[in-house]
Amino acid sequence: MKKILLALLATGLFLSHAEAQAPFYQRKTITIVVGYLAGDGYDIWARLLAAHLPRHIPGAPNIIVQNQPGAGSLVAANSIYNVAKPDGLTLGAVGPSLYLDQITGKQEAQFDWAKFKWIGSSEKTAWIFYMRTDTPYKTMDDLRKAAEPPRCSATGTGTSGHFVPKLLEEAFGAKLKLIVGYKGGSEQDLALERGEVQCRALSIPTFFAREPFGTWRKTNLVRLLLQTGRGRDPRAPEVPTIFELMNEYKTPEATRRVVTAILASGDIGRPIIAPPALPADRVKILRDAFKNTMKDPVFLEDVKKKKLEADPMFGEELEALAKDVIGQPRDVVEKIKKVLEQ
Repeated sequence: MKKILLALLATGLFLSHAEAQAPFYQRKTITIVVGYLAGDGYDIWARLLAAHLPRHIPGAPNIIVQNQPGAGSLVAANSIYNVAKPDGLTLGAVGPSLYLDQITGKQEAQFDWAKFKWIGSSEKTAWIFYMRTDTPYKTMDDLRKAAEPPRCSATGTGTSGHFVPKLLEEAFGAKLKLIVGYKGGSEQDLALERGEVQCRALSIPTFFAREPFGTWRKTNLVRLLLQTGRGRDPRAPEVPTIFELMNEYKTPEATRRVVTAILASGDIGRPIIAPPALPADRVKILRDAFKNTMKDPVFLEDVKKKKLEADPMFGEELEALAKDVIGQPRDVVEKIKKVLEQ
C-alpha cells in the first residue's frame, strides 16, 4: 500500500510539474471582440488574425471573433477596459480615433486610452470622402456654397464618419449635415444606395478592397472629393489631399494643428487592444505573435487574396502613440472640442 501511495504521489507531482510547464494558451480560446458589424473592415482583419495568429502563440489556442457593434466601437472599447478579465483571453478590435471622445470629455467614454495594452495594428488607414454623383457637389467650393447641406452618415462620434466632415467644415467652411447612429458600414452602404444620405468618409483600403465599392466605382455611383493622407494614394491619384486643400484655402495654423492631431488616428489604424491589467508576460506573448504573423507568408497570401495590404504598427509603437495623442496641449484640446461638437 505504501508503494502504491508513493507511486500516486509521484504521478501527481509529475502531472503538476508538466501542467506548470505547459504554455498558458494551450487548450484555451481567445475571443476578439470587434466593435463593428460582421463584414466591416475591422471585422475582416480580425478574422484574418483569428485564422493565422494561433500558429505563432505557444500552445496554439483557438481564436474566435465576436461582434459587439455600437457607437462607433465605443461599446466594445468600454467592455474591454471595464468588463473583460485581464487574462489574455479577450482582445478588442476598435476604432483608432476613440481617443477623441476621451479628449472631448464625452461621458460615454469610460476608459483611459493610454492605459490599454496595445498588441498591434494590421494597417494604417488614411480616409477618403465620397459623395453621390447625382448630387451637385463636385468640389469643396460646391460644399462651401451648398444651399441644402448634403447628409453624411456615421456610426458615432470619435469615428472617421464623424470627424472628417467636421474637419471639412472647420478647415474649408463646407456645409454638411451629419446623421449619426448607424451600427456599421453595411447599414451606411444601404443608406447611401437608398438615398437617405449622400456622403461618407471611409478608410481608403476598405474602399478599394471590398463590395459594394467596386460596383459603385463601375456604375459611377459616387465621386471622390478628398483624401486625408499626406500624399495622394496611387489608387486615387486625381483626388486632392486635405493638406493640399488647406494650402489652397490658406487654412489658419491653429486649425492645421487640430487637423494633424485628429488625423493621427490614421497611423493607429486597425488596433488590437487588451485590458489595462493584462500581465506583462502575456502582453509580450501576444505582441511577439502579432509581429510574427505580420511576416508569415501564408498570412500575407491570405491578405493579398482579400485585396488588402498589411501595413502594420506594433504594440510598443502604438503604446507611445496612444500616450502622445492623449497628451495634446490645452489650446489644441479646446480647439478639438469646438470642432467636434455635434
